[in-house]
Amino acid sequence: MAVRKVAILPTLLTLGNAVCGFAAIAYASKIGQPDSNPLDDSFFLAMSGWLIVAAMIFDGLDGSVARLSKVTSNFGGELDSLCDAISFGVAPAFLLLRLGPGWDPYPLLHQALAGVATLYMLCAILRLARFNVENSPDSSAHKRFRGLPSPAAAGCIASLAILRGQLPRWTGMEQLAGAVQVWAVLGGLLVALLMVSRLSYPHVVKQLFRGRRHFNHLMQILLAVFVIVLLQELALALLFWSYALGILARYLWVHALHRHALGEPGLDELVRH
Repeated sequence: MAVRKVAILPTLLTLGNAVCGFAAIAYASKIGQPDSNPLDDSFFLAMSGWLIVAAMIFDGLDGSVARLSKVTSNFGGELDSLCDAISFGVAPAFLLLRLGPGWDPYPLLHQALAGVATLYMLCAILRLARFNVENSPDSSAHKRFRGLPSPAAAGCIASLAILRGQLPRWTGMEQLAGAVQVWAVLGGLLVALLMVSRLSYPHVVKQLFRGRRHFNHLMQILLAVFVIVLLQELALALLFWSYALGILARYLWVHALHRHALGEPGLDELVRH
């Protein structure tokens, strides 16, 4: 069926998501050029990360505006997925290539990073396709996600880029820069696999801001905002990675407690079976 009418504002917001993702790739491609210096590379790296964060903001706004104006459509949903594939699939994967260690003195590590970046892009695309198939049209049902949401995974990569881009401005942070390079390989692989996992992740925005809550809940949000403003780049990385890895850690902990409660089979039982 032909598309006759398009919701202008939600569509422009969705396209803004794609523009930010494309701009993030463009900035990341400037890193390591012969005429660039370390400060320029740090600026390009941080800008790429911030542009992915901006894409996340556009991605959150377009759906909210469409629901508020009651103009949700299949066209908008398909367009959103295509733009997400750029901003939260291709752009973070390309940023990973610039975020990790260079060819010298770690050629094998860089080759591993190229493989991780490719896997990340594929997992993000598969995650979006699975979401489209399993997505319920009822917005009230979207309280949890199956697998790490692709915007959150992209936020993990973007926060590392922002953090590393800020490190040259701080003194005595050479070891942290090396740690970020190595974690880009390991962390990128981990969030790629978490995207296609079956772990249940909460919808943070709906749980924090929807409905009536106790006054202490408001104070916790204000405290979190204060910490973000105070620590800035470091707080952004901690928030994204805590969300991604916290659910995994909780699952492993509950699974271990469950196995301990059931009890491990003794040697005599294993022999009898």
